[in-house]
Amino acid sequence: MADCGLLPFLLVVFLAVGCSLTEAEYIAYNTTPVIFPGKINVHLVAHSHDDVGWLKTVDQYYVGSKNDIQGACVQNVLDSVVSALLADKNRRFIYVEQAFFQRWWRQQSDATKKIVKELVSSGQLELINGGMCMHDEAAPHYIDMIDQTTLGHLFIKQEFGQIPRIGWQIDPFGHSAVQAYLLSAEVGFDALYFSRIDYQDRETRKGLKNLEIVWRGSKTLGSSSDVFTGIFPKNYEPPPGGFYFEVNDKYPVIQDDPLLFDYNVQERVNDFVASAISQANITRTNHIMFTMGTDFKYQYANSWFRQMDKFIHYVNKDGRVNALYSTPSLYTDAKYAANETWTLKTDDFFPYADGPNGYWTGYFSSRPSFKRYVRMMSGYNLAAKQLEFLKGRDNSGLTTDSLADALAIAQHHDAVSGTEQQHVANDYAKRLFIGYAEAEKLVKLSLGCLTESSLNSDCYSPKTNFEQCPLLNLSYCPPSEADFSNGKSLVVLVYNSLGWKRDDVIRIPVRNS
Repeated sequence: MADCGLLPFLLVVFLAVGCSLTEAEYIAYNTTPVIFPGKINVHLVAHSHDDVGWLKTVDQYYVGSKNDIQGACVQNVLDSVVSALLADKNRRFIYVEQAFFQRWWRQQSDATKKIVKELVSSGQLELINGGMCMHDEAAPHYIDMIDQTTLGHLFIKQEFGQIPRIGWQIDPFGHSAVQAYLLSAEVGFDALYFSRIDYQDRETRKGLKNLEIVWRGSKTLGSSSDVFTGIFPKNYEPPPGGFYFEVNDKYPVIQDDPLLFDYNVQERVNDFVASAISQANITRTNHIMFTMGTDFKYQYANSWFRQMDKFIHYVNKDGRVNALYSTPSLYTDAKYAANETWTLKTDDFFPYADGPNGYWTGYFSSRPSFKRYVRMMSGYNLAAKQLEFLKGRDNSGLTTDSLADALAIAQHHDAVSGTEQQHVANDYAKRLFIGYAEAEKLVKLSLGCLTESSLNSDCYSPKTNFEQCPLLNLSYCPPSEADFSNGKSLVVLVYNSLGWKRDDVIRIPVRNS
């Protein structure tokens, strides 16, 4: 505490009466994070990793049902975080999965939306990665990676006027150089952070201080495809030392009231400093990141922020290291400012192994029927979007939006990867079918208008009625198996959605007679 007779509430009060501030007090009352060049700067990044389906479906995770499977309610996370951020302007939080955020956003009042926009504008709440999900990097087609990222970024741009700067692929089971190319050359991210790499590679990089690198995703494009990449020392959870603060966690909190038992401020400060020094010893520059969160945390955000407030205060009062609320963007800026030389990486982080004989390669081929279904729907979505554009959107209400949303969710690293529970896989497939059924109506209308040369004009009831055959894998297509003995003929229209000529064999079931 500064040497003053009155309790200060604002920094300007200190300056007015001429009291001297310690480093800890300056940080406690200044909303801009302060960096100290001569110390280890510990960037506390508060986050929650919210799987867009895994043990529960995406809806069950959002509303918090089926908690006998897993105690997780994403709408509680977002409600609680907004409230906690409003309580203290020093606090910061990052959020990733747009599939959840957009659901939550649609349910908010105009007053709440205004508050959240202010939090985003001030940097207290940062929307990073920005895709509908944190997509897998092995099973999806690159077009689907781009599309699901575009959907999320478009919403953020429209609602908040911002474009995410940072890639946050912390949980996919290995990483592809294609991802580095997409995020640098195409999306324009300043940095990419993740967790899962081969355990032997991680240990080697620790010894060489090479957990942070420059990753070149394309040999053809060269340095224009470079992206600064950070690999976490262990995982995306808090560092060793017991820094988990959900209400039901077992780890010790800071007990700083001397009138109560179990006073432990110095003990917990020592734990924090020990973890910071340990991580600094394997990290270049004097900036390190503590990922303060893990799966579906911050359902009661005040529990986390109350403890981090105390750690920042007492650690900075101790003075051995500097702790601050931060985000990956602020951390990246500090790394760039250090003018450090980084090792270059030019290939994949595949396959991922978390221990001897523990290679995560089975998901490359698990749930093959679902993988094929996703790929087929991806191709159909591309064709449907083309026809939607050629026809033009109108008042019919027919769009490809439902299919696009279902495909975006299906790129999640516990979806197309095949690592989800069976009832969750069924839910993904159901969403894809619902999206297909909506897109099919649009395709039917657009093709009818195409054949009647009514493009770019209102066309709601074309005379030509095209039927499609979604069950050709069963050799079942009622329109082509009808009775044509009364003089009717079968007309087949084939639409090529690619930009080049192609030769394919098309099989259509017909009646014998």
